[in-house]
Amino acid sequence: MKNKIKYTNEPIETKVISDFLPKPEDLILKEKRTRVTLTLTEKSLEFFKSAAKKHKASYQAMIRRLLDFYTANQASQ
Repeated sequence: MKNKIKYTNEPIETKVISDFLPKPEDLILKEKRTRVTLTLTEKSLEFFKSAAKKHKASYQAMIRRLLDFYTANQASQ
């Protein structure tokens, strides 16, 4: 380091913040799943695989979430 840090004895203002973060076990979204066989077009599968690779995710999880969003939207109409 070129520049040395000069420390002083000035008072530091602190403030206690209540814990607002959820517990780690509350972040796990485990829903009951049912295995199905689904036939997709090559174009659709390649789209999901490339998007998943780009975002470092699972293409199957992306498809599952898409279906969940669609279902939730249709149920609210």
